[in-house]
Amino acid sequence: MNSKPISDTSHSEQIYVVAGGHFFHDLFTSFLAPLLPTLIDNFSLSLTSAGFITTFARIPSILNPFIGYIADKAGAKYFVILSPAITATLMSLLGIAPNVYSLALVLFFAGVSSTMFHAASPGLVANASENRKGFGLSLFMAGGGLGRTIGPLLVVWAAAHWGLPGIYRLAILGWAASIILYFRFRKFDLETPEHHSFRSAIPIFKDFFLPLSLVLILRSTLTASLNTYLPIYMVQSGAPLWMAGAALSALELSGVIGALFIGPLSDSFGRRKSINISMLISAITLPIFLQVSGWLVIPFLLILGFFSLSTGTLFLALVQDHFQDHRATGNGVYMLISLLSNAVMLIVIGYIGDHSGLKTAYLISSAAAFLSIPALKLIPIFKTNQ
Repeated sequence: MNSKPISDTSHSEQIYVVAGGHFFHDLFTSFLAPLLPTLIDNFSLSLTSAGFITTFARIPSILNPFIGYIADKAGAKYFVILSPAITATLMSLLGIAPNVYSLALVLFFAGVSSTMFHAASPGLVANASENRKGFGLSLFMAGGGLGRTIGPLLVVWAAAHWGLPGIYRLAILGWAASIILYFRFRKFDLETPEHHSFRSAIPIFKDFFLPLSLVLILRSTLTASLNTYLPIYMVQSGAPLWMAGAALSALELSGVIGALFIGPLSDSFGRRKSINISMLISAITLPIFLQVSGWLVIPFLLILGFFSLSTGTLFLALVQDHFQDHRATGNGVYMLISLLSNAVMLIVIGYIGDHSGLKTAYLISSAAAFLSIPALKLIPIFKTNQ
């Protein structure tokens, strides 16, 4: 099925529309981390249990390739439209979950909704970006990063003013976003221009994603420890909850800036070089961050966020470079590996944190980031500008 021609202006608008949807969607997925210290107290959870509960939001990532395949065949428009409203509703129910089992159930279905959005949306952006995938995907990732920056501040503010059960009021923002997306997307025919045989691409998928899995596991050791356990580490270090939420927001905001800067730069400088430099700087900075206290942590958090979180954009662009005929499917496989590796490392980091302290877990994360650099060399180069 051929798509209708889309002008350059419409291409740009499509990128910004999807990036806006990413902002509102990830605004709500960021609620869990700043609420974890309170939920741990309410349900008497250990760090290992908290990590295990958090993985319920990642389990639906096993559906990523399947959802991506459907998106390649039938179009992804309604996945992108509906997900912000569904995710917002579910994440806003965290405050009224009566027990740990219902909490896990809410997180699981929120994970399904998040999987629908993230499997379908990057391919739309890459398709509209043409030869500037780093630029387009940096805007897309910046939208999500900005949502994850504001989300912790928003939910901490809401919990302080309305109490934890009162955060359900925030769900209206997600529904408003879905309504706007519906009216904006009516203009676009977002179907894939033509369908290529997936069976013929299987060998490339295998050769690319097997070594990439090792790289993503090592990277996830770093990102899981920062994104999820940072508020807990800050509170254990004596910081109040609002400062822990602010630290997470600072981390995410610097990641937004990093994605906007490094993503477009990688179009000319190269994806692999950009990833290697980012992981090297992150690995060096993390041990320094552990030695400082008070407001001195902020500059090092900004450096960590700028380089470590921006690598998500670079990996997305790397996948889209390789799988231009199977964008959503390739992205779905990438998201599956990325989220599952993150889920596993959440439990591992939580276990290490329970038995040896989060500072030890962070040092192990730094070593893993170093190891990801030589591991990246195992991925074969199929196209130019890698």
